[in-house]
Amino acid sequence: MQIKDILTPDRMLCHVQATSKKRVFEYFSKLLATETSKLSNREILNSLLARERLGSTGLGRGVAIPHARVSNCDVTLAAFLQLESGIDYDAIDRQPVDLLFALMVPEDCTEEHLQILAQLAEMFSDAEFREQLRNGKDCSEKYQLFAEWQPSDRPILDEDDD
Repeated sequence: MQIKDILTPDRMLCHVQATSKKRVFEYFSKLLATETSKLSNREILNSLLARERLGSTGLGRGVAIPHARVSNCDVTLAAFLQLESGIDYDAIDRQPVDLLFALMVPEDCTEEHLQILAQLAEMFSDAEFREQLRNGKDCSEKYQLFAEWQPSDRPILDEDDD
């Protein structure tokens, strides 16, 4: 599955003013709930919060990938937020987070969930990709970056390599 199969320009917000992780999750739950009549934004919000209580989804380098498997969900969906200013997110490197990609998958789609998370981790480990996202002029341009991204043939770099 490619990112363009689960993300649409309508589920992307750029230069968002948010001051907390919970507020970010509220944005995501509203964006994701618009795509499915089976789920309320409250159910999505609760699923994201429950997953985050298990451990931070902050990857470091200003990136977080909040995600949840959701009961009553029958489709995999994604949303993206770029914050105007980074927020405290309990990321592994303790740095503020400004790029967030949320993933919602059906409860029984464990393998698909893990494959998408691996793809996103590779994508966001690319310093050039992160820089292009941060410097893109609008959400449309940033969507194109996601839609055109291809996995590299080179191994994923360790944190010290970039």
